[in-house]
Amino acid sequence: MIFYNEIDFRETSLGRVPKNWDVVPTEKLCTKVTDGTHDTPKPADEGYFLVTSKHIKNGRIDFSEAYLISKDDFDETNKRSKVDAYDVLFSMIGTVGLTTVVTTEYPAFAIKNIGLFKTKTDKKLANWLHYYFASSFSQRYIQKNLKGTTQKYIPLYALRKFPIVLPHPSERQRIVEVLSVVDLAIGKVDEVIAKTERLKKGLMQELLTKGIGHKEFKDTRMGKTPKEWQVVRLGEKSVADIVMGQSPPSSTYNKDGLGLPFLQGKMEFGEIFPSPTTYCSKPMKIAESNDVLLSVRAPVGEVNIAPFRCCIGRGLTAIRAKMNNLHNVFLFYYLKSEGRRFESLSTGSTFKAIRKKEIETFSIPLPHLPEQQKIAEILSTVDKKLELEREEKTKLEKIKRGLMDLLLTGKVRVKVD
Repeated sequence: MIFYNEIDFRETSLGRVPKNWDVVPTEKLCTKVTDGTHDTPKPADEGYFLVTSKHIKNGRIDFSEAYLISKDDFDETNKRSKVDAYDVLFSMIGTVGLTTVVTTEYPAFAIKNIGLFKTKTDKKLANWLHYYFASSFSQRYIQKNLKGTTQKYIPLYALRKFPIVLPHPSERQRIVEVLSVVDLAIGKVDEVIAKTERLKKGLMQELLTKGIGHKEFKDTRMGKTPKEWQVVRLGEKSVADIVMGQSPPSSTYNKDGLGLPFLQGKMEFGEIFPSPTTYCSKPMKIAESNDVLLSVRAPVGEVNIAPFRCCIGRGLTAIRAKMNNLHNVFLFYYLKSEGRRFESLSTGSTFKAIRKKEIETFSIPLPHLPEQQKIAEILSTVDKKLELEREEKTKLEKIKRGLMDLLLTGKVRVKVD
């Protein structure tokens, strides 16, 4: 393919587009623009999936959290919004503007509060709309037409008037081919990430319950464990110190790096390490570098490791492993695998939290220290592999965004014979 910079533009409602590109509203481009039912059909034991905006993820429909509706409700819904192959679905509520192209591999389903662009099985038009709806032109139009206060949505009339830029069909197809190649690469990386995540889950289950190379097991209050392992409580003096967080006065917070980084709950958590955004000049409770951090207020059970000395608020607890007996990274992975146990220990009707007593009496297995270190090393290696794979995906997504900004707006053209 040959690419070149466009220099001949004209002004439109979207901004500057190449002079020989058309701008057409979807109601004239598609055979029908509508949305799914506004009712809420009752769940059924068998029947057809009901898909809503929240089920459109990563360019596909995630049926795992969708529920079934009866055939009668399915037929009634389809009087308004029957979905066919190569229709384009558009999330209208919440995260507005996520799309997917319906393919023949999908099961029959009905839609609720989803925009439906019918293309009369025109695969090329469907793919163009799918990419175009993610362009900067489209995002500006969506933001301009959002309604609602607590939950944003785009009304149906705005979908019908949605302006679509249209290069010549052959150029459209070339642009879709370029973007599809990048999408294919992203999909391959997604497959690798999913495979590595399954590997990690299996390794955690195996290593944290059966250890490495054990053949003899015993019954304990935690179930069967290797015969050589102990079962201890986190609050035992030889195991760990527990430091419950306490939020200092808000007047001591700052964004200027004065004092210690301040952490309080899930929002600061990365995959392994938290990133500081706020600092505290007069900390009340301190987590030392390499302490295991546990979120003790909703959401309960999130686990992390402090990479630096920091001030912790009441949403966090620091667990300081006695390193001659308990390896902190082993503890991190074990607690990460036991999040549901913490949820079951939390109390409170409107705001769930864990008390210090529950943490101190929390039982964990305790292999000999060299085995803990080996388990931690294996799982850390898998996490590093995951980190590299996610970085690769991020790079590809950045490339895709750059290409979309250039190709879908006509700044860079594809030469077509």
